[in-house]
Amino acid sequence: MKVLVVEDEKKLAEYVRRALTEHNYVVDVAADGVTGLHLARETQYDLILLDVMLPGMDGFTVLREIRRDDRVPVLMLTARDKIEDRVKGLQDGADDYLGKPFALSELLARVLALGRRSGLNAAASTGQNTLRVGDLELDLLRRRAYRSGTRLDLTAKEFTLLSLLMRKHGEVISRLEIAEQVWDINFNSNTNVVEVAVRRLRGKVDDPFPVRLLHTVRGMGYVLEERTPDAQT
Repeated sequence: MKVLVVEDEKKLAEYVRRALTEHNYVVDVAADGVTGLHLARETQYDLILLDVMLPGMDGFTVLREIRRDDRVPVLMLTARDKIEDRVKGLQDGADDYLGKPFALSELLARVLALGRRSGLNAAASTGQNTLRVGDLELDLLRRRAYRSGTRLDLTAKEFTLLSLLMRKHGEVISRLEIAEQVWDINFNSNTNVVEVAVRRLRGKVDDPFPVRLLHTVRGMGYVLEERTPDAQT
């Protein structure tokens, strides 16, 4: 995997770069938001580690700009550990959060987890590069989704969520499991992030097409499956 580290603390950036390099990652480093955004736009990365507090352009702004045209997984690094900041970052398109200070073992575990959830590591290790349910197709290596041959414009989080649903097609997945598997965080009962994400995904996967695949099972969760016309819900 090729990783971009956007971090203005030089010692920390070098520490992360060295650690990832020793674990066979190819690593580029940017010390400010503007440079980080430039590199993200000019180079194809498999993962971006993005600090929140950056000179020139803060991490939230960089993230929003990246999400305009790139679905690369993003792990936010921050000393601001308030739940409001986490939710804001996740809603802006971040895939995970890691608070400072952090242990190297946790950083590596989260990097591996992001690779697994995005399908990068799984596809490389198992040879299963494509998932299919009906006319819906997910290319795990190129991180592209198609339905009836039409490419779907998914965010990184939507791609990860759809990957989970397709891997478990036919199974009802609870809201809690989705939160844990896709966001790696426990949301309280008053947070509607999962519902919002599913609604947005449905608007791209189902709404433009005559047959629905993503269904709500009231009181239980969500399921992705083909159903007969009289069973559509």
